[in-house]
Amino acid sequence: MQRTKSADARYVEVRLANVHLEREERTILEDVNWTIRPGEHWVLAGGNGAGKSQLLKLIAGAVWPTPTGRESRQYRWRREVWPSPFEVQDEIAYVGPERQDKYARYEWNYPVEEVVGTGLYRTDIPLNPLTASDRRKIATVLGRLAVGHLAARRFLTLSYGERRLALLARALASRPKLLLLDELLNGLDEINHARAVRWLERTRNSRLPWILAAHRVEDVPPSATHALVLEKGRVVYSGKLRRAPLERWLNAEHDETVPVVTAQGKRRPRARGFLVRLKNASVYLDEHLALQKVSLEVRPGECWVVHGRNGSGKTTLLRTLYGDHGVAVGGRIERAGIEPGVPLEVFKRRVGLVAPHLQSDHPQHLTVAEVVQSGRHSSIGLNDAPSAADRAAAQRSLAFFGLDELAPRTLRELSYGQLRRVLFARAWVRHPDLLLLDEAFAGVDGPTRRSLKSHVEAMVADGTAVVMTTHHRPEWPDCVTHELELADGQARYCGPVRPSGRRKRGAMK
Repeated sequence: MQRTKSADARYVEVRLANVHLEREERTILEDVNWTIRPGEHWVLAGGNGAGKSQLLKLIAGAVWPTPTGRESRQYRWRREVWPSPFEVQDEIAYVGPERQDKYARYEWNYPVEEVVGTGLYRTDIPLNPLTASDRRKIATVLGRLAVGHLAARRFLTLSYGERRLALLARALASRPKLLLLDELLNGLDEINHARAVRWLERTRNSRLPWILAAHRVEDVPPSATHALVLEKGRVVYSGKLRRAPLERWLNAEHDETVPVVTAQGKRRPRARGFLVRLKNASVYLDEHLALQKVSLEVRPGECWVVHGRNGSGKTTLLRTLYGDHGVAVGGRIERAGIEPGVPLEVFKRRVGLVAPHLQSDHPQHLTVAEVVQSGRHSSIGLNDAPSAADRAAAQRSLAFFGLDELAPRTLRELSYGQLRRVLFARAWVRHPDLLLLDEAFAGVDGPTRRSLKSHVEAMVADGTAVVMTTHHRPEWPDCVTHELELADGQARYCGPVRPSGRRKRGAMK
């Protein structure tokens, strides 16, 4: 540690030089040189697997760089300099999907007020009773984000987007000196997206430095001042935002390494009747009414888009269809082939599911091949050694999604977007009759979104029924047949896709 002059001693300044990171003998980051100064607001861009999340974790101290003898890190704060983040870790706040998924994995279902309060005490879970002063501070932070109404709700009853804003409030409650935001705006509806961007805009004249990883041009806030772009772990641009080639990187649609498929002429025989049907279905989560008297019927070859604000019940609907939530008395759910005495697992083996919580459910030491093989049994991991049929089916699914090279890698080596593609392969491994996609395109780059959409369209053409949730109109597949609009757990519209609902090419949210 040494004393030095700093532009603003109140905030953390970070200097990286020749930083290198390897995982399982694979290079993740190479020769990264970057300085983040107080008053700078950075956008971090790059494709899936470019190293964005790993770079943020490295800055936060959750990941250690691979020694090369040339690298150096400096953290300046309060006119002192340290060669590692250890001494300033409590001053760095990190908001990202992995922290959010951690609450689901460990079932940390505390009231939002208590979750935000952990930011005051810098703990993972509530360990200290909140004082009256704490509660006032928490109310102030939630008010700044316009989500004070969530304070009494339990965290796991919130929608994915609501949880993200609650964790942003937790980070702000800690009064950070450096703020790291990994895909903060993913999964937010239009209103909550505006709330988060509005807070970022208020930092325009703030000396608090922050870094925001993003995959969409519309997620670049006006208050951003600088941009850093990664490609395959190397910095290809670092400097002022106005000169950054963000349109090229964030709106890119073409990438020859990401496969795009077209529907085949031959289709499998299409079953008659419905696959799953809801009738006046209401669902409660911890005494919170999440769905109220929803009715719909999904048939083979249909493609349903479910949309609505955060908290409208979209995820609850999909998990009810899958069988994770029961229907309250007065309503019912029917699944084709499931009669009294037939285990629900029989139905689940005919269903593919891609959802955020699955990214945290699978142990990080599993290989990509093992995760895809587990889809054959609708299990998390494998209870028994994979059969020859399991291995062959997984190999075909990995090839279909262009993931052959990732097969031997462990999940801890993958980016969030790469893992999302793996979950698609896992869902498709049994050629499901029904595919449930919960914000399945969140956290993926432009070429990957285009590729995954083409795979969905090919599956629908082959007779698979798809029910998907999304906040972005451009993510609607061209094959969409029906839509369900939810508001406060109730169906505002349910039926064939409306003419105004069809996506115009190039349209944005």
